Amino acid sequence: MVDKNETANSEGAMPRGDMCTRTLAMPGDTNPSGDIFGGWLMSQMDIAGGVLASQIAEGRVATVAVDGMTFHRPVYVGDVVCVYGDIDRIGTTSMVLHLEAWVLRRNQPPRIKVTEATFTFVAIDANGRPRPVRKDEATA
Repeated sequence: MVDKNETANSEGAMPRGDMCTRTLAMPGDTNPSGDIFGGWLMSQMDIAGGVLASQIAEGRVATVAVDGMTFHRPVYVGDVVCVYGDIDRIGTTSMVLHLEAWVLRRNQPPRIKVTEATFTFVAIDANGRPRPVRKDEATA
């Protein structure tokens, strides 16, 4: 179990939702300025959202939209990037998830929220066509 003080940032905010993925930002993920490339971070959030969405849908999903992607602070080499996800709403075939990326910097607790966005996923069948999401199972 994580101590609440460990995950609060300097403004006292907490990550929204459950941790979906955790990874280490590496030198190969940098832009020409030496910071972590925003596209890499967006990819990590898409992976995390896909993990959560596939659990909700109990199967295959596809990303269909990303809205309101906001980069609050840079990510640096060596940061541990944790992506948290929460359900905003579930439709007949789609799920809208709120995703937040937080980092734990080396020797500098607490965690800091660096990015957030809303991702929409659609549950798909073996042929890549939309299929229903069972809302009763997904919200349990």
